[in-house]
Amino acid sequence: MKESQSIKRAKEVLRIEAESILDLVDKVGPSFDKAVRIIYRSKGRVIVTGIGKSGLIGKKIVATLTSTGTPALFLHPVEGMHGDLGIVTKDDVMLAISNSGETDELNMIIGSIRKIGAHLISFTGNLSSTLARASHVVIDVGVEREACPFGLAPTSSTTACLAMGDALAAVLIEKRKFNEKDFHRFHPAGNLGQRLRAKVSDVMITGAQIPKVRSGASAMTAIEEMDRGNLGFVIITGKDNSLQGILTDGDLRRLVRRGTDFRNKTVDDVMTSSPKTIGENASLARTIEYMQKEEITTLAVVNEKNRLKGYIHLHDILGRGGTLKISVA
Repeated sequence: MKESQSIKRAKEVLRIEAESILDLVDKVGPSFDKAVRIIYRSKGRVIVTGIGKSGLIGKKIVATLTSTGTPALFLHPVEGMHGDLGIVTKDDVMLAISNSGETDELNMIIGSIRKIGAHLISFTGNLSSTLARASHVVIDVGVEREACPFGLAPTSSTTACLAMGDALAAVLIEKRKFNEKDFHRFHPAGNLGQRLRAKVSDVMITGAQIPKVRSGASAMTAIEEMDRGNLGFVIITGKDNSLQGILTDGDLRRLVRRGTDFRNKTVDDVMTSSPKTIGENASLARTIEYMQKEEITTLAVVNEKNRLKGYIHLHDILGRGGTLKISVA
């Protein structure tokens, strides 16, 4: 039976994209090995950033890393320019994705990343680009051609980038000795009993370790408490321990840009009054999904009366070594 033009074209696209992935094999070398070591030794998270199609690929890489023991989140570069860089710490590793390496929105935050002290790893097809020159480690994901008939739409390049992200995640799985039991802990949908036993209350931080101040406290007091906890946020409660709000590093950066004078402000004037929360009885599977959806790493934990019970961070779910700190077997 004679093949239609559509079938011929589809097969050609698949061959082009398959060849693009195979061409990456010879590009995996010392830079890749260095990237693995940096991420493995990091005390923070992998923060992936990119815009457009690269951003979509970045979100998938985040999902793969997170579900296999490497704490990760996605940062949109434009949001980063408007305060969300506050989530980045010197202990984190930034993975920046840009085929051209000349994406303006991405390159505008690179200088800030370097000043913060985070390691910068880039996936790019242009080894002489602005992004590549600014990176501590450059991984070549360049392709010979796009599968798009005009050579314009990201096709082979995004496929290659996605495959390289999978390679990075797979190597880290072995490096962390992340096993099948650990994997099932992060994918409990097939076993309701496991899901119900793995709750927020099992790993949340409580008591004196919660960075918090009372509603009505001065903004400066809240900032001092944030510095004391060194967690990038402070929770605001009422007299009855009800959750009133949260103040984060990102909030402070945005307020500073607006010229806010904190000296005569109360914490109520500057806090976010409707923070994201999770119930203490929520499953860890649901919590991770919620964090990924909202692109956050910390949640206030409340009961049914909105009383503060604690807080939970992605690290408290995944653990520094990549596994849960609780037994759900």
